[in-house]
Formats: sequence, structure tokens, C-alpha cells
Amino acid sequence: MNINVSIEARMTSTRLPGKVMMPINGKINLAIMIDRIKKSKLIDNIIVATTINPQDDEIVHWCKKNNIDYFRGSENNVYERVLQTHKKFDTDIIVELTGDCPLIDYTILDKAILLYQNSHCDYVSTGGNYPIGMGTQVYSLKTLKSVSKNRLLQYEDMEHVTPYIYTSGKYKVLSIKPTNTQKLDNLSITLDTKEDFEVISNVCKNFSNFDFSLEDIVSFAKNNPSKVALNKNIHRKGLS
Repeated sequence: MNINVSIEARMTSTRLPGKVMMPINGKINLAIMIDRIKKSKLIDNIIVATTINPQDDEIVHWCKKNNIDYFRGSENNVYERVLQTHKKFDTDIIVELTGDCPLIDYTILDKAILLYQNSHCDYVSTGGNYPIGMGTQVYSLKTLKSVSKNRLLQYEDMEHVTPYIYTSGKYKVLSIKPTNTQKLDNLSITLDTKEDFEVISNVCKNFSNFDFSLEDIVSFAKNNPSKVALNKNIHRKGLS
């Protein structure tokens, strides 16, 4: 049974163009994210799900250079891009991530996968329980296919992929919970704006390498509140 991660990544972000290829401490964000995910004990493959927009040639070139699998699909219909990515790579269980989470903790992925495997549910996510920037969703390719079979795709499906799964009431949905040392109110370590970039840079500069945990990030944030507060007033787009 193939458990594959897909990372949605593109160069044309409206608020911070080119963010996935921006360097922090000499290493680009996409590379930081992928190397952190590679520590997972449960995943089989990592695939960058980018677009056919020529501006994303840079992402594809980097993937080829670094032997990372990729798929190019629709820029605006992210549902279709993710669907076709996992059909191409014969995925059974999808671990869906977005490229604005460079500091994702691999233990969260494994925790979500284990809950999915052991609970006979349709969908597992972080459910807004973790700091922003740790978002993880786990579900089967069969479940993803069922969305377009059950209704005509809506805008929220095409942009956010899974809203129908966790809002329709037709699927068994569960979420994982953080430990006390993984929680901190208002901590945001996603990458969507220049303020986010500064916060993530501040976090990374505190460590000698990129091999730190969410617990380490939370500890740093508690001891250095001013360094992680730069993005506290940023309005986050997307579904609530």
C-alpha cells in the first residue's frame, strides 16, 4: 500500500511570489520542508505537485536536479492537480501538504497516518489544533475521487481540495491532538507573507541545523515572543 506525500507548490503566490524557492540560512524553503518530511517512518514517496505555468519551471528544474518526483497540473483547480498527481504515482493513502509549511514536523505526519490506519475512518487532519504551519491531511485516493462523483466541484473544492470531505457529514472525520509541549496560542509558522518569512528566519537562525522539532520551535517562541510576533496581525486566507 503506497503512502505518498504531495506538496502543493507554485511560484505565483499573490502575497509572497516565489516563496517556496526563497533561501533561509542558505537553504531554500522547499528543500527544508522535504528534508524534514524524509524523516517520516511511514511514507513511501514525496511528490511536488506544481503547475503547468512556465513560471513553475524553476520548481521542476530543482526537482529534477535533486531527484524529487513532481507532477505538473492545473494552476487554479488544485483538486484536479492533487487527484492527477496521486493517480500517476499509484497512491493508496494521500498525505496532503502545502508548500507554505517548510517547518512541518514529520512526527505529525506519522501520527496522522497511524490514526488513519488504525481507526477505519475516511479522513484525518490536524484540524486546527496545532500552530499554523503544521497542517496535515490524510485520506485515500478513493475518497478523493468520491468528491467529484458526489457533486459538481465547487470553488472551495478546486482551491482547497478537501472541504466537502470534512464538512458534508458523509465521511468519518478525525483529528489528531498536540501534546502540551507542541501548543502555543497564536503561533504561526506558515509562509505566506514577508512577515512570515521573517518569523521563520528567526526560528531557523536559532538552531545550528534544520533538524529541530515542533517542541523546539514552541520552546524558542515562548522564550523569544517578540521574534515570533511579527506576523500576529496577518489575516489568513482560506476556509475557517
